[in-house]
Amino acid sequence: MSALEGRRVLVTGASGTFGRQLCAAFTAAGARVVGIDRQPGSVDVEGRPGAVGGVPVLGCDLTDPAAVAPTVAAAVDRLGGLDLLVNNAGVGGPAPAELPPGEVVRQQLEVNLLAAWRTTAAALPALEAARGRVVFVASRMALLPLPLAAAYGVSKRALVAYADALRHEVGTHVGVSVVYPSMVASPIHDSTADAGLSLRGVSRPEPVQGVVAAILRAATARRAPRDVATTGRGRLELALARHAPALADRLVRRTVAARIAAGDLDAAPLAAGMRRRHRAGTG
Repeated sequence: MSALEGRRVLVTGASGTFGRQLCAAFTAAGARVVGIDRQPGSVDVEGRPGAVGGVPVLGCDLTDPAAVAPTVAAAVDRLGGLDLLVNNAGVGGPAPAELPPGEVVRQQLEVNLLAAWRTTAAALPALEAARGRVVFVASRMALLPLPLAAAYGVSKRALVAYADALRHEVGTHVGVSVVYPSMVASPIHDSTADAGLSLRGVSRPEPVQGVVAAILRAATARRAPRDVATTGRGRLELALARHAPALADRLVRRTVAARIAAGDLDAAPLAAGMRRRHRAGTG
């Protein structure tokens, strides 16, 4: 029998790249799943072993404080309790640290941090009653940030800090894990690419299936793991960021300098400051 057989699972961002695959994988493993996303509907999991119809997705704007608690309550009621919450909803976009924060920054903090905080707080009574688990989908950039994406790195690092605080408060009754994907091809990168800030040469793509497998490992381990990398390279990068941050900084600076020298960022207005400083020899 699968370790997820009969488990009651709630997935945020259920209609996105990771969310659809997670709903299908949990359903295939015998779990009962409800999703939350901005638009109500369902995730088609037909043809998957154990699947019966689609996974229902409740519509909710997770940045609306008044909407989150009732939606989570409706999901818990539909499931008859809650064993696992996967905070998967997230947004990205370019935001240089040298420029004043604007709407892009606010949105990423709202979705990547505060939405997960609100959802978790609403789900905790049911999770504690079931001695359940929370899995946060963070990013390698939470520990190994890249320039010109300050809002994403800041919001994901703050998400990890929230998970750490939560673990201290509820860890005796609720397992808390953080999963750190690297770059996965998905629409979350579209706005960054449109701004001329492709991640080519900075991040190595990984398959979405590996991220899903890492989340399932976190959900089914005998004891909730604290931090979960999605690849062997990811484990090395996280260890480097934690234990040799100065070296990690040098590697990032060298990579970015090489991209600027090659002209990769010439078409990116948001990188103008970096190009000027590097080419003046003061970077």
